[in-house]
Formats: sequence, C-alpha cells, structure tokens
Amino acid sequence: MASLIVLKPGVDWTATGGLFDWTLEFLISRLSDRQTANHLQEIVDNNLGSFWIDELSDAAQQEIVSHWRNGLVMAGEQHLPETEHKIDAIQHLQELVNATYSAGFPESSDPGSQ
Repeated sequence: MASLIVLKPGVDWTATGGLFDWTLEFLISRLSDRQTANHLQEIVDNNLGSFWIDELSDAAQQEIVSHWRNGLVMAGEQHLPETEHKIDAIQHLQELVNATYSAGFPESSDPGSQ
C-alpha cells in the first residue's frame, strides 16, 4: 500500500508503507516537540498511511524539514537493510528532501543547534 506525505497542496511524496513508516520513525526520536513526536508515532502505530505536515505548528514543520534535509539520506544509507532495493530507497528519500525545497520551506540551520 502506498503512503503519502503532503508538504503543501500540490507537493507531496508517496512511498511504500515500510519506507513511509521508516521516514516518520527517523523523526520520532529526534524531535524536540514530544506532542509532534507522539502524533507521528500514532500515525505509524495505526498504519494511517498519510501525514500532512501543514497540520503542525510552523516550528514543528521547520524542525521536521531540517531533520530531513540534514540527516534523512545519510541515515538511510547507514540503516536501511542491504537489499537490491536500497539504492532506489535512498534515491526516493532524496526526492522527499528535494520536495521540501519545492514546497518552499526556508533554509534552516542544523536541527541540533536549535
């Protein structure tokens, strides 16, 4: 089943359920806003299959985008299983990062420096 992350109307990212869950799980332990982290955990736990970033506060949106831009692809390279699909999955994660720019999210600092 395909899952969906909507960055803004008209700019979204679809992925397999497994990669979608992995992408949200990547954020959960890193987010400073525990309410947002709990919301993401609920999406994963209940197999909801979609995440609309604009439902969150501006600060939470920016923190999420910053984590994706500053670590998602590298984490995928390090932690996704070594299968024949890993290269495609990494490229797909890069497409999500690229979409954050297409959606107009501003440049930000490393999320660890907030």
